[in-house]
Amino acid sequence: MELSQKQAGPASGSPLPAPSRTPTPAWAAADDSVAASTGGLQAYYYDLCMEKSQEIKPFILQILQEVDEEVEKGSVGITLNIAGNSRSLSGERVTGEDFWILCRVLKNNSFINGLDVRYNLLSDVGAYYAAKLLQKQRNLIYLNLMFNDIGPDGGELIAKALHKNRTLKHLRMTGNKIENKGGMFFAAMLQINSSLEKLDLGDCDLGMQSVIAFATVLTQNQTIKGLNLNRPILYGEQEESTVHLSHMLKENQCLIELHICKHDIKNCGMKQLCDALYLNRSLQYLDVSCNKITQDGMKYLADVLKSNTTLEVIDLSFNRMENAGANYLSDALASHNRTLKALSVVSNNIEGKGLVALSQSMETNPTLSHIYIWGNKFDGATCVAV
Repeated sequence: MELSQKQAGPASGSPLPAPSRTPTPAWAAADDSVAASTGGLQAYYYDLCMEKSQEIKPFILQILQEVDEEVEKGSVGITLNIAGNSRSLSGERVTGEDFWILCRVLKNNSFINGLDVRYNLLSDVGAYYAAKLLQKQRNLIYLNLMFNDIGPDGGELIAKALHKNRTLKHLRMTGNKIENKGGMFFAAMLQINSSLEKLDLGDCDLGMQSVIAFATVLTQNQTIKGLNLNRPILYGEQEESTVHLSHMLKENQCLIELHICKHDIKNCGMKQLCDALYLNRSLQYLDVSCNKITQDGMKYLADVLKSNTTLEVIDLSFNRMENAGANYLSDALASHNRTLKALSVVSNNIEGKGLVALSQSMETNPTLSHIYIWGNKFDGATCVAV
């Protein structure tokens, strides 16, 4: 079936001209993807769309042309950025069918090692082709699928594809509602995969079962360096997720970055985390923002900071430490801790005295270089001190 003008061209109805092709050198003739060797991704995409009777998207052509230009300059390790929230796309979105063609284009490409298709419309259809890409593309180390309406079935496909993949280092699934079912498949994947280093599953509607599964698996997994489990769907008041994550931190000595925003952590849960941090010697970035931690929880953290030598970034935004909690932290930072580099206390109901104390701690602390304090109750003394 021939491609109609409406399919092949922009809204005006005029057909798109076929992209110019770079002559194929003899050394590249044996490559299954000539485009990968010659820098002709744009032309290869155009030909595939014509062959498969698929609509040609001008914005994809434009982006692939830019990549071709980078390849011609000798660039390697390129990240193909087709993020749906980019201003340059003017509201255009990549669909699952578009992604099918893109995956064909990228399958044997050795110049591209990153793919960013966040905020598009891939759905489980796109997840199927993403899984196929992970099975066949041996150069991809970064894949961003954030907010693509991927559900539990799509999550299962991607997780299972990573059982045999040995190249991907960073996967972002944030905002895809893979739910507890999908989360369990990702946790099971971490028992097998030994190459993935960063996994973002924030705002994926994970359940308690999958959070516990991740905590259990990470007592053994020695590869994962960063994990985002923000905003799971939890029920009950027992802070069960915090109990299991705290146990994991006691055993795991490889995890560097942990995001547990919106876990309903209270002072009791914060104490359990802090007890684990006395034993942990790897964690550098802890995000416990948007929880229910008050001044008592900050006292536990301040005591940890007096002896901990690995934490470099702590995000305490949107809790309720108030002045007392700020004073506990400022005392520890001024007199004891010499490793923390950044601290966020945004929107913690801190008044002038507490903010002044935190700013003064920076005068004697040689490593603390960034402190984020907006959303609190500033006064004149605060402005002078800051």
